[in-house]
Amino acid sequence: MNIYVGNLSYQMTEDELRTAFETYGEVSAVRIIQDHNTGRSKGFGFVEMPDDENAKTAITGLDGKEISGRTVRVNEAKPRQ
Repeated sequence: MNIYVGNLSYQMTEDELRTAFETYGEVSAVRIIQDHNTGRSKGFGFVEMPDDENAKTAITGLDGKEISGRTVRVNEAKPRQ
């Protein structure tokens, strides 16, 4: 399952985000989206987890929680239009 994570700290690294999700199960990929011009984080990213049940548990467990000083929004990512 692909998971959207919003309201991330601009200083958060992909390793820190991975660590937050690994407490819920295996993480296959993590990507924090960056501005093409500045290389600075846009404050959101995506986490892929191969097990849907673990992913749903992670969404429930992390949505609205504080990570690196910011209250994050976590939900299932919607496919691009």
